[in-house]
Amino acid sequence: MPEGHTLHRLARLHQRRYAGAPVAVTSPQGKFADAPRVDGHVLVRAEAHGKHLFHHYGDLGAVHVHLGLYGTFTEAALPVALPVGQVRMRLVGRTHWTDLRGPNRCELLTPDQVDAIKARLGPDPLRRDARPELAWERISVSRTSVAALLMDQSVLAGVGNVYRAEVLFRHGISPMLPGRELDAVQWKEIWTDLAGLMRAGVRSGRIDTVAAEHLPEVTGRAPRRDRHGGEVYVYRRTGEPCLVCGTPVAHRELAGRNLYWCPVCQPA
Repeated sequence: MPEGHTLHRLARLHQRRYAGAPVAVTSPQGKFADAPRVDGHVLVRAEAHGKHLFHHYGDLGAVHVHLGLYGTFTEAALPVALPVGQVRMRLVGRTHWTDLRGPNRCELLTPDQVDAIKARLGPDPLRRDARPELAWERISVSRTSVAALLMDQSVLAGVGNVYRAEVLFRHGISPMLPGRELDAVQWKEIWTDLAGLMRAGVRSGRIDTVAAEHLPEVTGRAPRRDRHGGEVYVYRRTGEPCLVCGTPVAHRELAGRNLYWCPVCQPA
């Protein structure tokens, strides 16, 4: 599932290419039934909150998109081409067009419904209005592991499996540590680090978490080969040597998701 930086990157792209003018909206697949209601309206603003994307159309409301596991946007410059595959929503602007395929959600919501979704989400490290203390209030009293809490979108919005594993490694924190045993200084450092890593992800379109001294060109190791891209410490590196201490990276399933960590660098 795309992590928060991907949605913020899309929001910035759509703001730049489509906002401020009427857009043509269709549903070649036919499953976005409200496409005719949106068609021809001005896209006022595109924004992201966590893993949710919103296209705001003023009083009409907003198109809410959650990509889920399989959703993707494809972008191209005009002229438009014939739809390929199951296109849930096609949006055509002044210079570009984009097709949305396979999302978990694509729906027209009222402003109140948008506010209700946002109210269910925790603070997003990529939003200027984020209040990290709200997440800390939940984490600091919880017996749940910090690894599970970081993936709970009602606690912290936008963080996925990659950022979760990497930020815990970077701060030497065991993923199984109960939230209430994390101290306030550690939380502040985690939040600040997440914000920096995710902002870099928005700029580059990939997740890089490895310090300069551990990069392939410095250590002589082979670059990472993975469809997610980016250089990471532990994510999807089960059994491979830790880039810092050489211990094999550990793996287990936690709350239905794969968890990766170094048993030495992140002691229990």
